Amino acid sequence: MTPGQAADVKQGEELLSDHEPEAVIADKGYDSNAFLEVVRSRGAEAVIPSVGRRREQREYDRYLYKERNVAERFWSKVKQYRRVATRYEKKAINFLAFVQVASIIVILQ
Repeated sequence: MTPGQAADVKQGEELLSDHEPEAVIADKGYDSNAFLEVVRSRGAEAVIPSVGRRREQREYDRYLYKERNVAERFWSKVKQYRRVATRYEKKAINFLAFVQVASIIVILQ
């Protein structure tokens, strides 16, 4: 759990710490040289579009990037549960528990 104002890319390395991915699919928020180096050091392909302000736009697998849509649609459905969207729970463990319950309900539908 991170504060709402924390950048996503700051958690990227920790998210990958226990994994050996073939590819890392992420949005432009993860386009940083440091994170791209972490992905490459793990032997994975970075499927991350470049932000518009980069002088040299990096190539990425557009077909594979479309698979990110599956995760986005899943989280969109989980956020339909008001307790997830508004985070009523004060403790992170309770919030995580409800996210898991909502995820199970979405998967079973």
